[in-house]
Amino acid sequence: MASPPPLLCVSTSAYVPEPSGSSRVPAVLALADDLSGAAEVACALGGAVRLSLTARAVADGAAVPRDLVVDLDTRHLLPDEAADAVRAALGAARGGPARLLFKKVDSQLRGNLAAETAAYAEGADAVVIAPALPAARRTVVGGVVHLDGVPLHGTDGWRAEGATAPRSIPEALTGMAVRTVPLDVVRSERGALDAEFRRIAAAGAHPAPDAETDADLAAIAAATLRLGPRFRLLGSGGLAAALGRALARTSASDAHALPPPAPKTAPLLFVIGTAEPVAVAQIAQLTALGAHHVTVDPDELAAGTARLPADIGTAPTVLSIDGSAGLRPRTGRVLSAALAALAVQHPGRPDLVLTGGETARATLDALAIRELVPLGEIHHGAVHSRTPDGRSVVTRPGSFGAEDSLHRIATALRPELLAPAAHA
Repeated sequence: MASPPPLLCVSTSAYVPEPSGSSRVPAVLALADDLSGAAEVACALGGAVRLSLTARAVADGAAVPRDLVVDLDTRHLLPDEAADAVRAALGAARGGPARLLFKKVDSQLRGNLAAETAAYAEGADAVVIAPALPAARRTVVGGVVHLDGVPLHGTDGWRAEGATAPRSIPEALTGMAVRTVPLDVVRSERGALDAEFRRIAAAGAHPAPDAETDADLAAIAAATLRLGPRFRLLGSGGLAAALGRALARTSASDAHALPPPAPKTAPLLFVIGTAEPVAVAQIAQLTALGAHHVTVDPDELAAGTARLPADIGTAPTVLSIDGSAGLRPRTGRVLSAALAALAVQHPGRPDLVLTGGETARATLDALAIRELVPLGEIHHGAVHSRTPDGRSVVTRPGSFGAEDSLHRIATALRPELLAPAAHA
């Protein structure tokens, strides 16, 4: 059976951009705090996008007229260190061609949100803050993030953080002046939202508009673009997609720059770095169809004594951490690095499926991979990219994906290995 083509990283929304001529629109510089989020943004923007794992690309790529997404890998840093990384990236962009700025943040407000947002706001009139992600049923109403209609602080979305989820966006951004913008203003006639953003900025604050739908995010992106480059966008992949639609990116990655694919005889390795409960069911779908599941004891992993089985075989392999003893808050970085070190022991230069931003970044760091070319989405958030030497890499946030997520990814990459999934 032929491999099904991935969904190109191009929006098919009916949203009509401003008639300013897309050829005159500056390229985007997007900064992310983890790799799965960076890949999500790269795909959401559409067009020819460079995805880099090093901030040096901001200065090195100044003369390249294409969108650039950089994973700053700051999710695990101390707040001051994360803020400095954002400042350094923005500083490297100065003196080069004008770029539209976008800051990717977690739709559940995790990470060094306050410190990075404050650094990102320096030199701007205002930052428009819109973390809603309707495709994952994450909305913002009354300045409060909701997951499936439940306020974030009433869910278990922060169970691995070792902290309490903020009750609102202004609370998450303590130290900054943030003003919420209700849905009726977001959905009002053209110009009213622009005026509200200007009014909030003139008062020395930053607007945080509510959003429940992709149309709301489209209105937010369009209003911000009309206000000019001194208003900066900050949000999830949903806002990045709205920005891509507004800029009318129309082509996938440059064909001449696309590395040739590796042979389909390469092994397929899933490295599962998420503690989400649904991961158990996702893995079960693969093992039921013949995938080899290697569960690693976290103590052995942290001690560096874990090893891959000698008889790893040619079937798709799933590598995950044994979570039967419960979550271990604040150990994610150590375990991700150790899991990555184990993954690179897999023979045969496998194609990779990496869930969880920390795990994805640690694995690619261990392989000295510094750049990815995004090809498309297999499903929402599961971005298929290619490395410069032709290896396929699929990245996906740990909290994304239904029970058939890993099966769908395996089927897209190796349709001959697994039977087709039955899913809606």
